[in-house]
Amino acid sequence: MKLNRRIVMAAAALGLLASASTAAMADIKFGVAAEPYAPYSSKDASGKWVGWEIDLMNALCAQMNEKCELVEVAWDGIIPALTSKQIDVIWSSMSITDERKKTIDFSDMYYNTPSNLIGQKDGDTNISPEHLKGKVVGVQVSTTHERYAQKYFAAAGAEVKTYSTQDEANNDLAAGRVDYVQADSTALDAFLKSDQGKQCCELKGTVPDDISVLGMGVGAGVRKEDTALKEKINAAIAELAKQKKFAEITVNYPELQGILVTPENK
Repeated sequence: MKLNRRIVMAAAALGLLASASTAAMADIKFGVAAEPYAPYSSKDASGKWVGWEIDLMNALCAQMNEKCELVEVAWDGIIPALTSKQIDVIWSSMSITDERKKTIDFSDMYYNTPSNLIGQKDGDTNISPEHLKGKVVGVQVSTTHERYAQKYFAAAGAEVKTYSTQDEANNDLAAGRVDYVQADSTALDAFLKSDQGKQCCELKGTVPDDISVLGMGVGAGVRKEDTALKEKINAAIAELAKQKKFAEITVNYPELQGILVTPENK
């Protein structure tokens, strides 16, 4: 009788261990590009990830009643990290494009902003491709901005220089090693308001929209087969919009107010 009881207790313990392991494995891994992309995602002085997208991720996970883990991934390896199941969701200001949809799927849009050009302070705001002939345009690699710059500016005779991070491109602009930088309007606005940006640079303009290149806004990247996760994220985005949670989060980011397009104000 004692032996049977021990067997039962051991089996129960193994069952609890298996359940705990299953629960741990069920955590949703949200992949965020390792480099700072303020005001959407960056680390504070203590090393904690903060930003508009981080706040939205936390609200989304609470709405889904899911435990989520933030995983840092190099931007140029973030899609392979998703397809190889190192992460479950790309949550890193990734634009929804037809080219990317050949490999992965996306949730509904959760924000959108224009694509801008900035450059040295000289008062010249002509950003036509013909005017940029012979100039150097800096962009972050593997972004919609790189594709746009290649399609329009490189084709007209400009040189497109790629960088691993947006900060590297901005630093080269400040140092005079490139003439222009193209990126998301709010990310560039944050740079222009920094001490470094105030000294060197100015907004040149917003590039004409091309949905086939710049995409249809930012969404959560998921594997094509993860339809249930995609539907759950979409339902949570819709519910957060209904609750006006996007506006509630954006209040904490004055630089985004009046610029950011979300499911609440599109």
